[in-house]
Parts: sequence; C-alpha cells; structure tokens
Amino acid sequence: NTIGNAPVALPPPEEQAAIAATLDRETARIDTLIGKVKQSITLLKERRSAFITAAVTGQIDLRGEQ
Repeated sequence: NTIGNAPVALPPPEEQAAIAATLDRETARIDTLIGKVKQSITLLKERRSAFITAAVTGQIDLRGEQ
C-alpha cells in the first residue's frame, strides 16, 4: 500500500519523447561501438593465430639478438 500511494514524477509528453529519442540515439551509438569492438577482437584473434603459426613453423625468429 505504501508504494502504491507514492507520488511519481511524470514529465510532459514532449520531454518524454525527447528522452526516448536521446536514449535511442545513444543506444544505437553504443551498439555500433560494440560491433566495431567485436570485429577488432576477431581480427586480433586471426593475427594471433597467424603469428603463432609463423613462430612454430620457423617463418619468424623469436630468439632475439644474443
């Protein structure tokens, strides 16, 4: 009962629409960034695999100067 009687702030419909539009825009921006990060992770995994293969097959020398 106490929660049901609590006052709730309700902005006017124009402000609600502006808030919703801002949230939609920012969510889309974040989704784009997530997609770019996932692409980068995939590329880095491929490069890591290629680097390991090159090291194991002797195509590159990892011993350094001695």
